[in-house]
Amino acid sequence: MEALLNEWLWREEFWIPPGNHWKDMEMKEGEGHFPLPRHLIYTLPLALIFIAIRYIFERVIAIPLSKVLGVKDRIWIRAASIPKLEAFYKQHSQQPSQSEVVGLGKQCGLSQRKIQTWFRHRRNQDRPSSTKKFCEASWRFFFYLTSFTAGLGSLIDTPWFWDQSECWRGYPKQPVSEAHYWYYMLEMSFYLSLLLSISVDVKRKDFKEQVVHHIATIILIGFSYIANYVRVGTLVMLVHDSADIILEVGKMLHYALWAKTCDVLFVLFALVFLVTRLYVFPSRIIHTTLIVSMQFYEPFFGYYFFNALLFVLQLLHIYWAYLILRMVYRFAFMGKIEGDVRSDEESPVDDNEEEEEDGGECSWEQRKDAINSRLASLANNCVLNNLTNQTNRNSRLPKTR
Repeated sequence: MEALLNEWLWREEFWIPPGNHWKDMEMKEGEGHFPLPRHLIYTLPLALIFIAIRYIFERVIAIPLSKVLGVKDRIWIRAASIPKLEAFYKQHSQQPSQSEVVGLGKQCGLSQRKIQTWFRHRRNQDRPSSTKKFCEASWRFFFYLTSFTAGLGSLIDTPWFWDQSECWRGYPKQPVSEAHYWYYMLEMSFYLSLLLSISVDVKRKDFKEQVVHHIATIILIGFSYIANYVRVGTLVMLVHDSADIILEVGKMLHYALWAKTCDVLFVLFALVFLVTRLYVFPSRIIHTTLIVSMQFYEPFFGYYFFNALLFVLQLLHIYWAYLILRMVYRFAFMGKIEGDVRSDEESPVDDNEEEEEDGGECSWEQRKDAINSRLASLANNCVLNNLTNQTNRNSRLPKTR
């Protein structure tokens, strides 16, 4: 097996520039170490540890914090127990077509309106609560803040932080410090834990993009470590963590209904994201890996593969920048931000529809409260109309005289 891996996978022309050999990557004891493929094996148990820490963090810190900040979960009307509809919901579709609604109505002896109402209530039951979304955002905020602070502290004194051409001086014979080794291992383990838990996390409308992002990030971190692109890799991770911190804290406060603070954080996040992802990342990171690096070594397979992964990330940045700019437009011309840039809402919720109940699905008390609220709203509208008409008559009175 080892001979097969050495022949097909660990071929020198794949991972290091021409003229270099694996034996050149060995260092004497006490001189540090070069990255080795076997180091990445440790990321899998670390990812499982991250999942366990997240479980404890959400229950010990995130949930109590959500209560302090005033996060409240919406109580949805539960769908009636109808086995045939429940089986269809789980096995076929959560949003049946019109023909399927007609067929289900005949099977259950219910009207189409009741069938549609049942499916709407059943979908709402599966919606993640605000507390769950708050816990997810707070965990990511905690990691990104810790990772960015530690990464910035380990990079601020390095020459390649200020001059990106230093990423390639002496490449690939560049020893990796202990701090950057752990920076890499923890970042890769974290994204691996996100990929493992993505099926149970809040599902957003950019779910597919998130899966592509996690996979591309894991491959990028793993490949850059083996090929000893560690210096430029640390810069990539630092740039990405900077905007994510503001995004996650903004989500936390959004679920706590701190509207004005969220507006300020959204503007700040938009500025940081657009600067770091659409300017710093392509002009500093991609430029040095695509152009400056060729001044120090000849292009090889790793050069093309690494840059291809960076371009995948950049395409995702452009997609998310489009969503952000669309929300900036709404904020500028409508005065408020509607929803999350990566909304977890599968379909809009109509509060009026939620109040409408058919055939005893809702108790009399619930219907009475709904009717009373509508009558109060109608009365208010009538009062406002009378006041408006009276004001208009008074304003025309001097002209009549």
